[in-house]
Formats: sequence, C-alpha cells, structure tokens
Amino acid sequence: MAALSGALLLALYSSAAAELGQLVLASTSALAALAIAGWVAVTLVPTLARRTPLRWIGHKIEYKISREGWIYFGVLSLVALAALNTGNNLLFLILASLIALILMSGILSSISLSGIEMRLVLPEHIFAKQPVRGLVELANQKLTLPSFSLRVEAVSEKGAPVSAILEKPVYFPYLRKQDRLQQVVPLKFPRRGVYHQDAFRIVTRFPFGFLQKARRVNLKTEALVYPSVDPTTEYRDVLPVLQGAVETVTKGRGQDLYGVRDYVHTDSARLVHWKATARSGSLMVREFTREEDSRVLLVLDPHSAAATEKSSAGPPSTILNDRFERAVALCANIAWHFYQANTMLQFRSLDFDTPLAPADKHIFDILRHLAVVQPLPLDPEQKLIAELAASPELFKIIVTSQPRGFFPHSVWSSSFIVFLEEEEP
Repeated sequence: MAALSGALLLALYSSAAAELGQLVLASTSALAALAIAGWVAVTLVPTLARRTPLRWIGHKIEYKISREGWIYFGVLSLVALAALNTGNNLLFLILASLIALILMSGILSSISLSGIEMRLVLPEHIFAKQPVRGLVELANQKLTLPSFSLRVEAVSEKGAPVSAILEKPVYFPYLRKQDRLQQVVPLKFPRRGVYHQDAFRIVTRFPFGFLQKARRVNLKTEALVYPSVDPTTEYRDVLPVLQGAVETVTKGRGQDLYGVRDYVHTDSARLVHWKATARSGSLMVREFTREEDSRVLLVLDPHSAAATEKSSAGPPSTILNDRFERAVALCANIAWHFYQANTMLQFRSLDFDTPLAPADKHIFDILRHLAVVQPLPLDPEQKLIAELAASPELFKIIVTSQPRGFFPHSVWSSSFIVFLEEEEP
C-alpha cells in the first residue's frame, strides 16, 4: 500500500509538472511511478495471490428475495419515480442511499458465506426409531472477517424429498475468524437401511434480510441404520418360549448342584426341587453348574413370498413386506438378547455367516447385515435349509416370514422356528 501510494503521488506530480511545461521532470516522475507500480505487480501481487483462497470465488451463490426485500424494492421504485418526476436532488440522494444499502447487503452476505467449510459427524452405531445425536461443525477459514447468521440445511435433489439425515436446519448466529463452531443435532431415523445425503446448503440473510443467499456444499454423507432393538410384541411373546427351548438344550449338562431358588414362569418343571418345595410351601427349583456355555445358531430366512410375487406377478403385497420387516426386527431383538446374555452365538443367513463366538464379538456385524438385508424369492433348491439340516449339533433359532409346513422334519428336530404370521386386526 505504501509503494502504490508513492506511485500515485508521483503520477500526480508528473501531471502537475506537465501542466507547468516541465516536460523532463514530468517524464521522470511518470517513469518512476510506472517503475514502482511494475515492481509491485511483479513481486507483491503473486505472493498475495498465492495466499488468497481463490476457490471461494468459484462458489455458486443462490439468490432469493425475501418478503421484506420485495417491500423494500417497492419503496425503492416509488422513490425512483418521485425523483425522476420532480428532479429533486434530495430524492436522488435518498435513492442513492437506498441502492447503496442493497449493494452493501449483497457484499456483506457474500463475505459471510465465503470461506466457510462444513463437517457432519454421525454416531458409529445408529438404531432405527431411537434418537441419536449428530454433530454439525462449521469452520471459518477467513483470515480477518467473521461470519454472521448462518443456517445449514439439507438439499433436495431434483425435486426429491430431503433426506432424513438432517431434517431440521441448524443455526449458527456468529462464527469468529479462523474458528470452528459445533452444534449437537438430534436425529431420528424411522426405518432400517442406508440413508444418503449428497449435499447441504449454507444460507444467510445477513445483514438486513432483504436477500437470502445460499451456497451449496457437496458433502456426501451416508448413515447405516440398524433395525430397532426395542422389544416388539412378537419378541415379548416368543421370549419365554425361547428361553425354555434354549434351557432344554443347555440345562442339565452339569452334574453339580449350584443352589436352590424360587420358581419363575420360564423354568422347566423338571428342575423343581420337591423336598425344598414341601418345606417352604412354594415352588423351588434347582440350579446346576454349567460345564459349557449355551451355543445358539440364529438364522434369518430371507426368502419371502413377497419377493416371489414381485419377480413374477408385479408389486408385492404390503402385508407380506411388513411380515418380512417384522421378521428382521425380531431377529435383531433375539440377537441383542443373546448379546446382553453373552451367549456363544452364530448367525447365518443366505450368503452371510459368522463363526461361533461370544455374541459381543460380532453383534454389530449381524446388525449391519440386518440393516441392509432384502427379501429374496423362494429358492427351489433350498440351499439354506440344506445347510441347516447338516448342522444338527447346534440348537437353531430360525426366524422366517414363510408359511408353516415349509421346513423338513430334520430341521424341526433341532430347531425352534418362529413364523411371522399376518397380524390380526
């Protein structure tokens, strides 16, 4: 700035000397001014250009006139008509001030939007129908100026509905220079599956609210939502029977008596200690030490009549689709139950299998598969059922949306099969 100021003074001096007829002095001053300006252009301008984030200039800005802006433009038009009709200098001065406010509003809002970077952080594990907390972060990379009144919202692509990843806008009133600001956002996903959001929009109406300016931020975000593990009606109905079935396979393997306790409705009648019952006047059951932990093979049968209808006759039945979703939810509930009990668990579905291990080792691998599994047409070769029949040593819990009578006796003898029937009205 000092060098350019010196060049300006020399240029003015050269002009004054030329008017006085001192051509040599005028020429010398003009050449000196040009030399200083050229030195600044060659040495300082490239350095400043390298420090300037030119990517901000290329951002596409979307404009929208607000309701207040239309009112302001209406007043501006009336003042312009009055100034042109009367020729009053005061009206022209007022008109110039009103136009200057619009220009100032555009410049300040562009400054607020420039240099802003966005980041969205989602939790590692997300369950359907359960509230979680996301994190929206804005970073102001400008060296000297802050930003005011910024709003972050999701972008809808070509008329499609806005993704559920960010349903409500997030407001940042003030963001200092070279600073980051974070806000916790409550999120809730209604269904399992993969949610995509490709872009967001940073919007501002600063400073006067006449114009709404928005800048698009391409930030591809993906959220994998597990099925809900909140107990469902089917899970509550199946759990007592399921515990009894698992107990039938696992209880009684130990020979040493561990203790006697009160009877609960899920206990087997074979464990009743009749002598202790007679002494206490209430049912008492025996507990034995286990020689080995329970081992369970949980199976989701993905074959569904709905998928068969879709592939052959057209759109699938809504009831059958709902039946498959209930099967997935029940399977997630059962897997979560064994995870909390730290059972030795193996999970199997078509083209997906986990090894037999403590449930906490692969519970989230199971949930990730359940998040994206889709119903498949009925398999005439019955590949999955053949695999189950070949593993009689493990107690199998099979969750299926197929009708009864589909599984052979070899599977029935070593399995507990849960059929998802149509819900009664």
